Amino acid sequence: MVKVVVLGAHGQVAQIAERFLFADKDVETSLFLRNAKRMEDKKNQATIFEGSATDAAQLEKAMKGQDIVYANLGGKDDIDIEAEAVIEAMKNARVKRLIWISTLGIYDEVPGKFGEWNKETLGDYITEYAKAAKRIEESGLDYTIIRPTWMNNKDEIDYEKSKKGEPIKDTEVSRKSVAAYVYHLIKNPKEDVGESIGLGKPGTEGDKPGWY
Repeated sequence: MVKVVVLGAHGQVAQIAERFLFADKDVETSLFLRNAKRMEDKKNQATIFEGSATDAAQLEKAMKGQDIVYANLGGKDDIDIEAEAVIEAMKNARVKRLIWISTLGIYDEVPGKFGEWNKETLGDYITEYAKAAKRIEESGLDYTIIRPTWMNNKDEIDYEKSKKGEPIKDTEVSRKSVAAYVYHLIKNPKEDVGESIGLGKPGTEGDKPGWY
């Protein structure tokens, strides 16, 4: 039995990942979110914690006894503060394994016109997510950072991985693919430890996502 707590449990990718987790009898799931009422219908499938991801003490309560923390947090104004709080809480709760959702472009790894468009569109978002990722990388935790390309709602699992330092040319990927990779890491927690993984759908190269 593996115990996992999902931070930012009401997020779109998180909710898809949760469907994989709830269906797996070998996974015990906890959900952490700002407003617990939003997930009230899941109280028979998971333990629910309400709190702020910028509050290390509230996070620690949810993390105690867990094997894995999956952080699906967002918002450029808070992400670096959230990273700091998550690291502090994990150390206090003695949890080592972290799956952290980041964003595309934090290492300036997107070449060409797509890279220019991505940088222009995301702006400060990239800067703040890059700060948070650096904090995670220096934390001493067993982390995997995930950098999805632009996400769509297609009902498909189709992705390829790239490592830090490799260019990303794929422009999009489905949220279901990102969730499937998160679930794969939860089931295979020794995989991609200490890695920052880009995720994109093969064959989607271009100047920007096809649907944009």
